[in-house]
Amino acid sequence: MRGGPGDAERRQRWGRLFEELDSNKDGRVDVHELRQGLARLGGGNPDRGAQQGISPEGDADSDGGLDLEEFILYLQEREQRLLLLFHSLDRNQDGHIDVSEIQQSFRALGISISLEQAEKILHSMDRDGTMTIDWQEWRDHFLLHSLENVEDVLYFWKHSTVLDIGECLTVPDEFSEQEKLTGMWWKQLVAGAMAGAVSRTGTAPLDRLKVFMQVHASKTNRLNILGGLRSMIQEGGVRSLWRGNGINVLKIAPESAIKFMAYEQIKRAIWGQQETLHVQERFVAGSLAGATAQTIIYPMEVLKTRLTLRRTGQYKGLLDCAWRILEREGPQAFYRGYLPNVLGIVPYAGIDLAVYETLKNRWLQQYSHDSADPGILVLLACGTISSTCGQIASYPLALVRTRMQAQASIEGAPQLSMLGLLRHILSQEGVRGLYRGIAPNFMKVIPAVSISYVVYENMKQALGVTSRPQLPQAPDPVSSGSTGS
Repeated sequence: MRGGPGDAERRQRWGRLFEELDSNKDGRVDVHELRQGLARLGGGNPDRGAQQGISPEGDADSDGGLDLEEFILYLQEREQRLLLLFHSLDRNQDGHIDVSEIQQSFRALGISISLEQAEKILHSMDRDGTMTIDWQEWRDHFLLHSLENVEDVLYFWKHSTVLDIGECLTVPDEFSEQEKLTGMWWKQLVAGAMAGAVSRTGTAPLDRLKVFMQVHASKTNRLNILGGLRSMIQEGGVRSLWRGNGINVLKIAPESAIKFMAYEQIKRAIWGQQETLHVQERFVAGSLAGATAQTIIYPMEVLKTRLTLRRTGQYKGLLDCAWRILEREGPQAFYRGYLPNVLGIVPYAGIDLAVYETLKNRWLQQYSHDSADPGILVLLACGTISSTCGQIASYPLALVRTRMQAQASIEGAPQLSMLGLLRHILSQEGVRGLYRGIAPNFMKVIPAVSISYVVYENMKQALGVTSRPQLPQAPDPVSSGSTGS
């Protein structure tokens, strides 16, 4: 810590707080004393970070409590985090947070709170009756008490990073400033990629069946789920159910990385250093990032469809498939179906985001009394419902894309444009024809979500992603400014 009058004043203040919390006067503060002290001071439960601070990570000598120096180090890091958050909420940078800024901050996360609710939050911290919160009031209120904030909502309500149902059209998750500073963001992305790989492998037979029915099912052959599975097994054996899975897993890493980097760059290009985006802004940035990623990796999508539909012995492998397409159909073949694919991003991402934010908002309004953590079941339910709604809206375009990718490899199939194929399907099979294969698609959602979540949580533990990562040791919080994402 830096020396100076401000530093000495803070150490004195923290020393007085330490003495007040150290009820048995043993020179240590443990979680039990912290809870008792906050009750005496009129507060609620201690912040999760405070409880984590009194742990092997925060407790340098592993004696089950914090001595004065350890306590001061924890509060120094805590004040830095609070200052960053204070500046992010103080939108006009006048040194005070008012009711409108509280409402704006919640609205940026898609959470609508009334004027009365915002005033109630403000009154809980406003000690001088000015109807605004200055830095000292903010710091003293949240130094050890529970912190219901932007970072909690961002952390606990991860969606696209956590759940993989085989589609990568969702809007990327936001990462808090804290997660970026500690490097936890890339570990979460790696955990998400691994979860997606295991999830897609586990549900690959249903995914292949979906593609098979999208391309081959019609009114005349009445191909159903059992018939499709029987046909695939008879043609290539049980192992054939996993055709196309290799490249489906392979494309997760480049697509996730490109989409995340594009999302961050688009955010900065359009909205500058604004830390959190409104829901509409997230949709625009996410859709553009998704389109960027799809444009770059789209040849892999074409290869995935061709390998999924291949007959036994048709291709020797991925490179052989790519070479034959290039040789027989030219480079333009790698972008067949690109237009309906990109157009499908808008309904999928828009509806998925809107439904998820609505469900998140409803839960936070009614049940987030002590924590923004929704728990496993709520998170899985919200993610599953929103993703399923997005799939239903974009499915006709996904079917047209798949048929356009495959039509050159099917003997006697007409080579139609997007509109031509839509007209052909509607005239021959009606609206139901646009939803061929949607049953196995729905069947894989619950197992895909369950597998990806379990693997994601285990990968987070293996990579050392903490439940609420602590900031590295920070400079003097009084003299430091806010940073944008």
